[in-house]
Amino acid sequence: MSFRPLHDRVVVRRLDSEEKTKGGIIIPDTAKEKPSEGVIVAVGPGARDDQGKITALDVKAGDRVLFGKWSGTEVKVDGEDLLIMKESDIMGIIEA
Repeated sequence: MSFRPLHDRVVVRRLDSEEKTKGGIIIPDTAKEKPSEGVIVAVGPGARDDQGKITALDVKAGDRVLFGKWSGTEVKVDGEDLLIMKESDIMGIIEA
């Protein structure tokens, strides 16, 4: 990737949502909601505190995360749809 986020921002790739419900009903593309789950692609160096020190982020590239429905800004980098958001928009890390 040729994009590096600044400060406490992260780049997230949305994960595809399910095509079927638990009951077996197929959901058409027009009725699907955008998933609020994704994988971190890149992270910035961190935010600066009051003394000017950089505070490292709690997430790293490869983490699977959950974020708010309206979080981030959608961008297209190298032909791929990605989200850029602040670390504070991330609700948590999903662990396997």
